[in-house]
Amino acid sequence: MITAELRRAILTAAGKGVHPGEDPLLRPGPQPGSYASSLPFRLPRHAAAALPARLAREPWIAEASLTGPGYLTVTVTRDALAGLAVRIARAGPACAASDALGGRTASGPAAAELTAAPDWPSARAALAARLTARLAATAGATVIFYPERIVVPPPAPASPVPAAVAYAGLDAVRFALARMPPGGRPPRAEGIARHVLGNPAYAVRYAHAAAAAVLRWAASLRMGPAGFQPRQLMAPPELALLDALSWLPERVAMAARRGRPDEFAGYLEELAARTIDTMSTTGFTTIPSISSERLWLADAARTGLAAGLGLLGVDAPSRL
Repeated sequence: MITAELRRAILTAAGKGVHPGEDPLLRPGPQPGSYASSLPFRLPRHAAAALPARLAREPWIAEASLTGPGYLTVTVTRDALAGLAVRIARAGPACAASDALGGRTASGPAAAELTAAPDWPSARAALAARLTARLAATAGATVIFYPERIVVPPPAPASPVPAAVAYAGLDAVRFALARMPPGGRPPRAEGIARHVLGNPAYAVRYAHAAAAAVLRWAASLRMGPAGFQPRQLMAPPELALLDALSWLPERVAMAARRGRPDEFAGYLEELAARTIDTMSTTGFTTIPSISSERLWLADAARTGLAAGLGLLGVDAPSRL
């Protein structure tokens, strides 16, 4: 996908002075389809100056320039950005994979039995260790999984985690714990059980269901993804969703590198918001406006959200 390819292109353009495992530290640029990197700060001046011209040789890169005190900004072509709709839909769960952590080794528990945790911090720590290892493996690291170390809770007080799972459901609890930062406030069962878009544990799964509903509705009309013309996906909400989707492999790698699965869960919340906004526009809700290109985008959103939720061990429902 774009960020994984851009990472490789930047490191190749930087030449021999950069280790292949160096992190370009990609960040969002000023517009959809643009990406910024601080790598030039770590390069000799002549090597940094050569980056834009070398990157501009790539047919899928529209522009590359050095800005400010040394930031590299790269903008991909609109066709490359729109083409993600097809690429992600066809890739399936592999759309989240990259080689960003290739050559590195990580470890983590083979499972995380949340209901065995004596308290919320313990449940969060066990799940974070498991998710970090899973994210690292998806980003290309070699991961050694070890048996989970189950801590038997004392007789009293009773752990609040099983009660929350019974009340809100395992998926809601897992997502709430996944997005919980170190030292964060424990989730409240009555809050994460609510079926409202203000509840992230529900909103991300709802977004997947919303994208699936567009495809189901189109199928009932005997419509489906067919030919693809990238220029047909140029509306601002569509570009914003494509841009958010382009970050999926990079957000996986960043969260694994920092040991912060909560940051990846936060990214999925942003992707869900973009998906809901886009699937609610007339281009996706009226028969005259629906097109093959938009169906590809709905499929890509569904695929990307399913891949992300799967990495967190959360089910991606087609109906809610």
